[in-house]
Amino acid sequence: MSNNEIAVRTDGLTKRFGKFVAVDHVSLEVKKREIFGFLGANGAGKTTVIRMLCGLLLPTEGQGIVAGFDIREEPERIKRNIGYMSQKFSLYDDLRIEENLYFFGGIYGLDAGALAKRSREIMERLGLWSRRENMTRDLPLGYKQRLALGCAVMHEPKILFLDEPTAGVDPIARREFWRLIYQMAEAGTTVFVTTHYMDEAEYCNRLSIMHQGRIIAVAGPQALKQEYGLATVQDVFIHLVKGQEE
Repeated sequence: MSNNEIAVRTDGLTKRFGKFVAVDHVSLEVKKREIFGFLGANGAGKTTVIRMLCGLLLPTEGQGIVAGFDIREEPERIKRNIGYMSQKFSLYDDLRIEENLYFFGGIYGLDAGALAKRSREIMERLGLWSRRENMTRDLPLGYKQRLALGCAVMHEPKILFLDEPTAGVDPIARREFWRLIYQMAEAGTTVFVTTHYMDEAEYCNRLSIMHQGRIIAVAGPQALKQEYGLATVQDVFIHLVKGQEE
């Protein structure tokens, strides 16, 4: 695969906290416009990988390139070219929906005209326009997640990192959220998403399964099921994790 086709590449990416190895020599490639999933139980190392790729945490060992920039040498350039939605809701409860979008768009350097145009586009696309005057603290969780996604893409990033974006959201809201993810990928955004929901893993173009800091499998969901002769990604996950622990 040529460099022009790659959005994210890592080689031996490792992170230790004292003697604890949170991420253990992770090597992967994510293609442009791909929905790439990181599946693993809580504590598997998914969030630590995301934080290194977003330039928020330096690796102990290994290398990484995101949007053409080195995670060690160019973290600030990475931050300007990606969107990041953390698993913890991080918006301002005392601002209205529209004000949160303006605030985050301003951080990314959008001028007044661009802020007005882009915020309206996002609110209409995410079904937030009718609620634009609502205080963020009064929104149901599913709508808060939509708003967090909107804030992450105000600057139209090339790559979008979503860390457990639907944690705590009801199944209907999760399905709707994934519809939005597909729309963004179709529009040209590379989406890197972590999840521990097995049904969500089925929605990804390709999937990496992570266990105790290591990637133990990478392939499309259908290819994984065919390879192991199992009916669901959940069955594959259990099979592989048990194999690692025996």
